[in-house]
Amino acid sequence: MVLFAWLSTRQGNTVVYFPNRIVKGLDPWEGSSKTRNPIAWIREAVSSTEQDVINMSGVDTAVYFVFLSTVLGILFLSGIVLLPVLLPIAATDDGVKKNVHSTTSNGSFSELDKLSMANIQEKSPRLWAFLIATYWVSVVTYFLTWKAYKHVSALRATALRSDEVKPEQFAVLVRDFPDVTPGQTRKQQVDTYFKSIYPETFYRSMVVTDNKEVDKIWGELEGFRKKLVRAETIYEESKIKGQGTRPTHKTGFLGLSGKKVDSIEYYNDQIKELTQKLEAEQKLTLREKQQGSALVFFTSRVTAASAAQSLHAQMLDNWTVTEAPETRQLIWSNLTIKFYERTIRQYAVYVVVFLTVVFYMIPITFVSAFTTLENLRKLLPFLKPVVEIDALKTVLEAYLPQLALIIFLALLPKLLLFLSKTEGIPSGSHVIRAAAGKYFYFVVFNVFLGVTIGGTLFTAIKTIEKKPNSILEILAKSLPGNATFFITFVALQFFVGYGLELSRIVPLIIYHVKRKYLCKTEADLKEAWFPGDISYATRVPADMLIVTIVLCYSVIAPVIIPFGVLYFALGWLVLRNQALKVYVPAYESYGRMWPHIHARILSALLLYQVTMLGYFGVTKFYYTPILIPLPIATFVFIFICRKKFYGTFCHTTLDVASQELKETPHMEQIFKSYIPPSLFSEKLEDEQFEDALSQVSRSESFV
Repeated sequence: MVLFAWLSTRQGNTVVYFPNRIVKGLDPWEGSSKTRNPIAWIREAVSSTEQDVINMSGVDTAVYFVFLSTVLGILFLSGIVLLPVLLPIAATDDGVKKNVHSTTSNGSFSELDKLSMANIQEKSPRLWAFLIATYWVSVVTYFLTWKAYKHVSALRATALRSDEVKPEQFAVLVRDFPDVTPGQTRKQQVDTYFKSIYPETFYRSMVVTDNKEVDKIWGELEGFRKKLVRAETIYEESKIKGQGTRPTHKTGFLGLSGKKVDSIEYYNDQIKELTQKLEAEQKLTLREKQQGSALVFFTSRVTAASAAQSLHAQMLDNWTVTEAPETRQLIWSNLTIKFYERTIRQYAVYVVVFLTVVFYMIPITFVSAFTTLENLRKLLPFLKPVVEIDALKTVLEAYLPQLALIIFLALLPKLLLFLSKTEGIPSGSHVIRAAAGKYFYFVVFNVFLGVTIGGTLFTAIKTIEKKPNSILEILAKSLPGNATFFITFVALQFFVGYGLELSRIVPLIIYHVKRKYLCKTEADLKEAWFPGDISYATRVPADMLIVTIVLCYSVIAPVIIPFGVLYFALGWLVLRNQALKVYVPAYESYGRMWPHIHARILSALLLYQVTMLGYFGVTKFYYTPILIPLPIATFVFIFICRKKFYGTFCHTTLDVASQELKETPHMEQIFKSYIPPSLFSEKLEDEQFEDALSQVSRSESFV
């Protein structure tokens, strides 16, 4: 925080610490002095309203803060009851002395045992307090998640009702066309079909094309345009210095070999050649590469919302109509994938993800087992003198396994994003939601269960061989032994993770290196400092892992609750600052992530309830069956929430869509916003598109 307060006031660092405000054309400092109070950002973050977050970063970011505050509320309300009640009950018993194998920690942290259920004797009446506490945490979770769901639902409705014209509200995505009638084009097929169903409000259609080749040419053209601007900038700088030397380069591999040419002339020639090639490919694409999907536009939001929720054909695999994603979210290559291919891809990806979850568990479990100090001494005897140093021993004991685990987790997100995209999902935000779901199940199975079992792996394998039915018992007994690991894991996440997040040391270093050695143009500079979005695909599952850990240990070792509260409180504060000043949203889905977040919170709660049921069974408490209604209640709660709220997140309700707009929507502008950059031209009515337009009238779409 001190580093951030100092670095953010330096003149050259403004673009690293205030990019969101700069992109929106606002003053980074809001008129205040650059030598202001170093903790002023805390006051600004705390005093900011939900509407401020929506204005700066959109509804999705506001919904993420609803998640953070909801979890913070669950842990806080749980803690104010569990800590003063359970800690004295546990501390005044002596179960640890009577059962040396029951421990919530290892090594120098063994004093924590006295503050946990491990210090409660078997069959003790004191266990009643822990049983009632299990119910308290569940009830608090039900209450706050229900309240949050209602709030997010209202936020979404308010945003969709707004007077601002949103192009996606006037369009639908249509896939799975039937075969074309002989003598009819795809364009004519779509127009005829939708005009007959919606004669009053149908506007026009845009048939999706195979853009692979035209995208490639357009990408090369844009690359040469950037290089030309760069070369001209270098030349202008040279003239200012009095040299006037024109830049040159070699045309071979990486500019290291080949003919030496004048860069400006070469890039101009390449641009001229590629422009002609692009125009020819655009005509060919529009005329001959039409695919079996389209975007259909209506003059009414109500019609578009109604069409997206309706069956348009007797057969499910014909004329599939869904809401159109935002223009910046569309994954064009996925729009043309057929119904049955999408289904096959989806199940194939599920199988791959399942195998990834299972086989990733093997290295993580062994790393967890091998990186305990005791095992390191056995396997690497030469390290013994080093690890015996008291100060180093404490640090290694606390953080070595966690660092190994964090490195493993860093390798996974890109694979899951790729797999989610492979399913054939048409929008970027949906891909992120799908990847976040896969990542959540991965971290729960591999980190939570893997580390829990892995801590006692070598002894557990022998027990399972002799008694295969003892897996659940081993899991329940393993939980207390890893409490210290997870307490330090949570501490490491918020001390190091949020410290790096706020100070932005890595982006700052990268920006200044690029600025000094690589950036020549304004576009280069913007690319160097542009922060991207808040990365929900990895951030939400990482937070969910902390939720799962803290919930599952909240009653067994209540001392973990303050660490969970610190994690989410500090996360709320730091990310509030980042949302208002740093991250630029890449899309807006109006809170579509929330039902998935809600389901994961309740999944964590369910795992907690089953865990407690197993743990109370291990303690041989006679009244353990009293906990059986809890998992059943959670399933009922999930069912009720899904039935009551989920539909409004899948579709835009008609009462929301019927809200009148202050200004009449400019339909041609809405239509043009969906034209892919590689097919867009300022000369839409020029003779270059004559062949593409000849299939339909001039008043209709050129695509």
